[in-house]
Amino acid sequence: MSSLSAASVESPPAAESTEQKKPLRPCCACPETKKVRDACIIEKGEENCTALIEAHKDCMRALGFKI
Repeated sequence: MSSLSAASVESPPAAESTEQKKPLRPCCACPETKKVRDACIIEKGEENCTALIEAHKDCMRALGFKI
């Protein structure tokens, strides 16, 4: 019986180990600001969306990305 309990203690759940191994990718970070920024750029052009672009950069920096 002790071997069963030892085995269950040593192996972590699959969901936890998957989350720990995959770091946050830049493409998936800050989806709220990214969506608004992209929509603005498509509709108005990049030069008219500087505030939204900066807001997205700030969000990315807050998550540790070097922008």
